Amino acid sequence: MTQAFATASLFAFLAGAAGLAQAAIRPDSCDSPNFQIVQSPAAATFDARAVWLDKRLVRWPGAATEGVFKLYHSLRGSIVAPVGGKVAGAVGSIVLAPSTAPAPPGVAARFKYLADGPLLQVSENDVTNLPDLHSQQLVLVREDADGTVRDATRIQAAGALDDLYAAAAGLNTLGVDVAGGSTRFTVWAPTARQAAVCVYDKATSRARAAYQMDFDRRTGAWSAAVPGDLTGKYYRYAVDVPVDGVGIVRDLVTDPYSVSLSTDSKRSYITRLDAPRLKPEGWDATAAPSTVRASTDMVVYETHVRDFSINDPSVPEAHRGKYLAFTDRATNGMKHLAALARAGVTDVHLLPVYDFGSVPEAGCVTPRPSGAPDSEAQQALVMKTAGSDCFNWGYDPVHYNAPEGSYATDPQDGAKRIVEFREMVESLHRTGLRVGMDVVFNHTFSAGQSEKSVLDRVVPGYYHRLNDKGGVEQSTCCDNTATENLMMGKLLVDSVTQWAVQYKIDSFRFDLMGHQPRALMEQLQRQVNTASGRRIELLGEGWNFGEVADNRRFVQASQLSLNGSGIGTFNDRTRDAVRGGGAGDAGEAMFARQGWINGLAYDPNAHAQAHMQAGAQARSELLRSADLVRAGLAGSIRSYKLQTADDRVQNLEAIDYGGQPAGYVLEPGEVVNYVENHDNQTLFDIDVFKLPVGTSSQERARVQVLGLAVDAFAQGVAYFHAGVDILRSKSLDRNSFNSGDWFNRVDWSYQTNDFGSGLPPQADNGKDWAAMKPLLANAAIKPTPADIAFARDAFRDLLAVRTSSTLFRLSSAAEIKGRLRFFNTGGAQEPTVVAAHLDGNGYPGANFKGIHYFINVDKVGHTVTDAQAAGKALHLHPVFLAPGVADKRATQAAFDAASGAFSIPPRTAVVFVED
Repeated sequence: MTQAFATASLFAFLAGAAGLAQAAIRPDSCDSPNFQIVQSPAAATFDARAVWLDKRLVRWPGAATEGVFKLYHSLRGSIVAPVGGKVAGAVGSIVLAPSTAPAPPGVAARFKYLADGPLLQVSENDVTNLPDLHSQQLVLVREDADGTVRDATRIQAAGALDDLYAAAAGLNTLGVDVAGGSTRFTVWAPTARQAAVCVYDKATSRARAAYQMDFDRRTGAWSAAVPGDLTGKYYRYAVDVPVDGVGIVRDLVTDPYSVSLSTDSKRSYITRLDAPRLKPEGWDATAAPSTVRASTDMVVYETHVRDFSINDPSVPEAHRGKYLAFTDRATNGMKHLAALARAGVTDVHLLPVYDFGSVPEAGCVTPRPSGAPDSEAQQALVMKTAGSDCFNWGYDPVHYNAPEGSYATDPQDGAKRIVEFREMVESLHRTGLRVGMDVVFNHTFSAGQSEKSVLDRVVPGYYHRLNDKGGVEQSTCCDNTATENLMMGKLLVDSVTQWAVQYKIDSFRFDLMGHQPRALMEQLQRQVNTASGRRIELLGEGWNFGEVADNRRFVQASQLSLNGSGIGTFNDRTRDAVRGGGAGDAGEAMFARQGWINGLAYDPNAHAQAHMQAGAQARSELLRSADLVRAGLAGSIRSYKLQTADDRVQNLEAIDYGGQPAGYVLEPGEVVNYVENHDNQTLFDIDVFKLPVGTSSQERARVQVLGLAVDAFAQGVAYFHAGVDILRSKSLDRNSFNSGDWFNRVDWSYQTNDFGSGLPPQADNGKDWAAMKPLLANAAIKPTPADIAFARDAFRDLLAVRTSSTLFRLSSAAEIKGRLRFFNTGGAQEPTVVAAHLDGNGYPGANFKGIHYFINVDKVGHTVTDAQAAGKALHLHPVFLAPGVADKRATQAAFDAASGAFSIPPRTAVVFVED
């Protein structure tokens, strides 16, 4: 096709070649029972193996270089391009010529992961037409001179859209804005042929009107200003977009920037978040507690909104499992949180509370299982209704900016969830607790043309990370988002900023944060701090895996790539050393791979003995684990020097952890220490596997406290899972994300830990059922109320110790290196005892000249000596001298000033101080 013909055919289309693109969207479209209306079905489906690098350049990895490259376009999605045949169904085409120059450095860096292949470019004459072409079906074809097709593919469009519409980064009114006597709607949809906003008086009424939207060719956004204040009404968009394999589709879709919704996310809600009627009494004047001056002051307690109250009979029935349960401050659960706040917990982190897709917001069911402790019946009933019950962790976002409706007392009322969420935050703040949110920007509930695929139905193929064929990457379990793309990254930043400003959220935990770019997280840190006027703490899972692993696509926000950023990542090194084994263990490995607190070498279980891990090999592993624990207690600082078991003095980054450095951060605020969170088995349950089966329930409780002590004494951010302090069990479930209320119970009356609630769900645990059955049936393993009370109170004592001195939360690597000293190290150490000294001289808030702390995990007492302590006047920490101290055994610890020897009782954590 000649250039003149291609251009002429394009202009014929733009002049109004088909009424399909020009017919206004009518209100009856808004009331369609279908969430999509196919206006013109596709004639064929194509992979997307080529990639737009910017608005002009295309890379086609793996393609041959010979032939002519043409970009065909079609208004109706009717292109067919059979290999060996001729292209049909196109309106026209433009020729892409091989580029004579390499891609610009910035573009080359962004798409460095692409394999080699032809680099093609659009001519200068055709560049101005590209914005209009992106609203059509586009197919890149390599053909012979006579037009015979040799290969054909779609082109992944994000690079072009980001270049063409770079100005969209400055859009600050996406979503709905009520101001100046009108209501304005704005949605970024650069590939849409047309768009309209459907307005509804009520959540379930028919549309009152459909307002055509105007397109801004500079930003790619569509907008409409409707006269009048439409607050309290509902809306959704009708957008006509090309969808591969489907055709030209009119999608009826909610707003990606929805601030609230009707039941089950059917319609977006119109309001201003700063409207007085959406603010609880005293909202504007209520501030977060000033308990965190540095990241290392954080002591986090992670809970789930429904778990927290659904089984608490002291909560009014209408509030159970809801935001409002946190406002009932005389209930068992809130009394528990208040006690933790007094002891030293600073933040409550909530598992996902944005709008997610896995729980029906109306009509969900609650099964009532029963059965023997080792029965299959309970899990069978729970799994029967798993898709329709009222429980899920919620790691499946639909709308990032709107509160989840299943936690509101009336999900149909868009205002309720906003007000009740704020009431929850206000109550927690008044209880002395800051509030954190778990956010999941690494994937969405779905992609493609499913009903709850909001982003992908507004801009098909843009918001998700694509593989080499154009399919959506799913390494995070679901449909991965592409936060490296301009507008997905903007959504992340805008969303977190909104939660911090409008809901007064104080900290955020990012699920699988390693799938986000470091640069984006640093941009977020700057913007959210500025917008909120305070430091917002950012924490996340820095795991390195999937299609982005090893910085393949960008420099990740992962453990080894965040050094110096001030953003915290979760510390698996200490977790695994304390617990034993790894998070993915199954079968014999769950038993045989004991950890530092639960018997490694010094109290081998039958499985460890059978695998000959109770002799020299086990002792070597115990020494290694003890060094990893010390590394964690030192904040995992790369440059901290430790005498290791081989009598070398090494930087922590030189100590191996599965091929990675044990010390991996530059500053202590970049490490989050934990021994249990919502993922994997609880600490109590992992100890069921690893402790010898005859271990008494009282000793099991002591072992739990030893794990908590490591976390409490470690430099960095301290992170605890709700219920870990009361021996919480999930009946050995390794993955309770969809295990219902039954396996996720927590008892704030402290009578049971719910161990022995039946065999856990088969999908994730069935292969180990045979090993689990005798354990679940063993009544001696289950703790008594006295055991639970001991762990509860001992944990609060540990928190009180941490809170009593800033030495346990040093704010810089320099302070840790200068003030933290381990003894009982090297080849002659007793590896079951960690012993450390903290120098308080001249340090603000130290409150003591010095602190000695000890954790003895052994079944027998040990004496360790610190020559530098000889002659000093040391005594037990005031917490351990108090009449109500939980651990009476700890009071038996002794110090001999003449020799500097400390005698530490078995399975005891204890602290001595110098006034």
